[in-house]
Parts: sequence; C-alpha cells; structure tokens
Amino acid sequence: MNRTPTVLSVAAALLCLAGTGCTDPTVAPKSTISSANIFNDPNSYRAFLAKLYGGLIVTGQVGPNGNPDIGLIDEGFGEYLRLYWYLQEVPTDEAVIGWNDDGLRPLNYGTWDASNAMANGMYNRAFYQITMANEFLRQSTDAKLSSRGQNDSTLRANVRYYRTEARFLRALSYWHGIDMFGGIPLVTENNLPGGPLPQQATRSEVYNYLVSELNAIADSLPPKGPDTYGRATPAAAHMLLAKLYLNDSVYTGTPNWAGAVTEAATVIGSGYSLDPNLRHNFEADNNTSPELIFVAAQDGGHTQTWGGMTFVIHAGCGGAMSAAAYGIDYCWGGYRLKQQALRLFSPGDARGAYFFTTDSAIAHGDTTTQQEVDSGKAAATGLVHQTDSVIDVGAYSGGTPAPKFVNKTSGGGSGAQTGMVDTDFPIFRLADAMLIYAEATIRGGGGSATTALQYLNQIRERAYANTSADFGALPPVDTILAERGRELMFEASRRTDLIRFKKFVSGYNWAWKSNRPGGADLPAGRDLYPVPANVLVANPNLKQNPGY
Repeated sequence: MNRTPTVLSVAAALLCLAGTGCTDPTVAPKSTISSANIFNDPNSYRAFLAKLYGGLIVTGQVGPNGNPDIGLIDEGFGEYLRLYWYLQEVPTDEAVIGWNDDGLRPLNYGTWDASNAMANGMYNRAFYQITMANEFLRQSTDAKLSSRGQNDSTLRANVRYYRTEARFLRALSYWHGIDMFGGIPLVTENNLPGGPLPQQATRSEVYNYLVSELNAIADSLPPKGPDTYGRATPAAAHMLLAKLYLNDSVYTGTPNWAGAVTEAATVIGSGYSLDPNLRHNFEADNNTSPELIFVAAQDGGHTQTWGGMTFVIHAGCGGAMSAAAYGIDYCWGGYRLKQQALRLFSPGDARGAYFFTTDSAIAHGDTTTQQEVDSGKAAATGLVHQTDSVIDVGAYSGGTPAPKFVNKTSGGGSGAQTGMVDTDFPIFRLADAMLIYAEATIRGGGGSATTALQYLNQIRERAYANTSADFGALPPVDTILAERGRELMFEASRRTDLIRFKKFVSGYNWAWKSNRPGGADLPAGRDLYPVPANVLVANPNLKQNPGY
C-alpha cells in the first residue's frame, strides 16, 4: 500500500556524501552535481524538500542502507527517529533495551559520556537537517528563481510553501537540539558556507529564535487537507510552539503556561478529532486517523530503513510473541516496558490491553527468573516466563513487552511488506495537545478549568470505553505526568516530560537508573546530553555542558 505523501515520493536531488560536511552547519552540503545547475530543473525544489522530510526517516541515498547521510555510526542506528526515540525513552522509566550495541547500555544506566555513539549521532542528525534546510533556503529565494528564469506563477507559489516547510523542519531539529543539548550553534541561511566557525548560542537565544520563526511562518504553511498529510501545516507549527511554551521553564527559566494554553487551544480548534479507536493511531493505516497532526511518514515500499518504525515495531516484539500477529517477518527481541511504567496502568485501561502478558510469570504463577536459572539458584523447568521486573537489563525475559505500534491495519490485514513497515510515527497528535492544555491550565496558564477537565475525561473515556475513570475535578499536576505516561508511552516524549516535572535527575527512581537495580539519583547535569567530543575538537568556540 503506497500512501506516502506526494512530496515524499519524489527522489532526492542533493546527495550529501560523508558525515562531516553535512553536520558542520558552516559547510554547504556536498553533491555530485552543483547548485549552479541542479536548480535549473523546476522539479528540484520539490525533490530537495522531499529530502528534508525524508531525513526524519531514511538514512541515506539507497534504502534501507548504503551511501549514508552521516558517518561514525552504523547506518541503521544513525536514523533520526531511532536516535531520538532511544534518547527520549531508554534513560527513563519507560523503555529498557538489552542490546549491547555501542552507546546503548549507558542509556539504560544514565552513564553516557561525550563519546556516546547514540547521543553523538542525534547531534549530527539534527545538524544535518539544519544544514540541508539552510541550503534549500539559500537556493530558493525569489531572486534565485528570477536569475534562473523561473517565473511560472504556480512554481513560485509552491516554492513559497516549500520555504515555510523547510523553516518548520529546521525549527523542529533546533527544538530537539536545545531540548537535548542545551546551548548549540545557531546558524541560518544568512550564514554563508565557508564563514567563521559558529559561536555557541545560549539555550534561551535559540528558543527565542524558534518562537519568532514559528510565529512568522505558522499561517503561511500549506493548509490541512488530504494532499498535505505528512507535511507541516499551521497546526504543526502551533503544536511545536505549544511544546516550546510548555517547556519554557526548562529552556529559559521563565514559565509561559499561558502561551502553552493558547497554542494548544489553537491546535485543538484546527479540525482534528480523537480517533474513537485508540489503536488506529499506531497501526499500518494510521494515515487515515483524524487525530494525527504531524508524522514521520513511512511506507514499506518507498521509505525503507532499519531505523524508524521498522525498528520501533520489530524491536518491540520478542520472546514467545508471534511476529505475524504484528504484521512483521520476525521479532528482534529489543525493548520492553519497565515495571514502574507498567504500574501506571489500571485494569480496564485499553492503553495497557495490548501488553504481552500471555506468557508472563504472573499469569503462570511462576516466580523463577532467567537470572536465577543462569546463576544455578533455580532449576530450569522448561520455558522461563516473562517477568514484569527488569532484573537483568540484558535478558529479554525481564520487563513487559508492550507492542504499541504494529504493521497491521485496523481491518486486521498486514502492511504491504513484513520486513519494512507502513506505520507512520505520530510526532504530534491531538491527545497530546489536550494534555498540554490541561497541564498548563492546572499550572496557572489561564485556561478554562471546565474545558481542561473535559479534555482529560475525553481521553480517559476513550481508554476505558466508559465514564468509570473520569476525574471529578481537575487533578493535581503530577497526575498529568502519569496520564502522559499512559497516553504517550513510547511516543518519544518521556524524558522531556520527566525533566519538566523535575523528576528525571532526582525525585523519582526506576529500574537501573544510575546503574542500580532499584534506581538512584543521577549526577547533576544529566538533564542534558553532552556536546560530542569530536565536535568540541572541531570547533573551539563550543563549551561542554556541566557535569561532563
């Protein structure tokens, strides 16, 4: 099934070779053909924009691997969404992953350093996107089009949309940059290639730039419609603004709950609705969900990658689970849910109904663990069942498989392929906007308490299929953290949420936090990842984050 948005179906025009030139924001992307002639073809503008959107999912010029965009990391691991997911989920109370690939184990333990492959890959991916967006904006001005004799009114109207979309995608990567790394270089299309090495902007400076950019482009993005699925629309820009304002207290030290309320309300009023079938948001035909505002679009035939949703779906399946039940060829046996997150879910909550507990130790009354068998403390009596507790990070039998995303459609069929998948990743969806409105209202943002309560109860009524779990009044703000954990589990927001609630470094422990089975406080400064060591060597203007 090919439901990839039109803009993504065009082959990319610019080939960025090797990692260094495309992740240094002062270096123009390298290509087998030059900007002096590539943009003489009017179709090249859409093709370049396709490359920008595709950068959230694909890893290079040949899918699923070959000729990668960035170096210094395995291409499958170096995919944007996969890296972002790792850094947002694995260091928290949600995901644990037992693989021993370079950089993964320290994410489980909170012991990463400035050479961590996953953190470094994310930094490079974000700046790869920023660099490409800057080059597109340099090459698509009215003056550049005029110099090429490209005066067709339709082309010019489309390019104006493309430019706003490129600015949105650049803002998205800059948001990821300040959220994860704090102060980073701020380089735009006005900084010409070959100039001096960029200075390190403060987190607040980049934040203020993003707010200005998003307000400038929000109403100029292509409107919501069947032809703009997978593209940035005004609602996507307002949602990113809501995310920025929600975390303003972290990024600048000054809360802006009122801004979060206003932007969330704008998104909620943009024509989206909760999908009555919660699971539909995470299935292979989720492109038809009325709830998804902005996605990383993936199509098994046209956006092939070992990262993205291919990773998320395959790695969430393992043990005694049937791969075919999830629409895939085989299970990778990767991440599981930690016991702390599991205990957020109550009986009757459909958001926990898909957890794989059929073969659990609890279901069988079996308390034998794989660790006990391996150590000789208990005899092997056949299959060792899944336990809810992560006793051993490396043993898949510890933790609860929670395959939230599947390559099956809402009608029960499988995606077009079983190796690569058709499911899109929901970067922004309506339920999140409703939770933002409620949280910011509770925190004093000036929203309507009645409306906030209605939004919370709409989300819970969908989860429980009745009103039995409704809140009678607006709950304490910490209840929203738990509700976000239930509703947005494995949607790559948990680290950011825990930091905002001041429960990431200290105040709340989970399995293997600070490399202890029961968890312990992290060292100061772990709410930011380090600037990669090789980046510091390349640019002496940059300083390392405290604690590294």
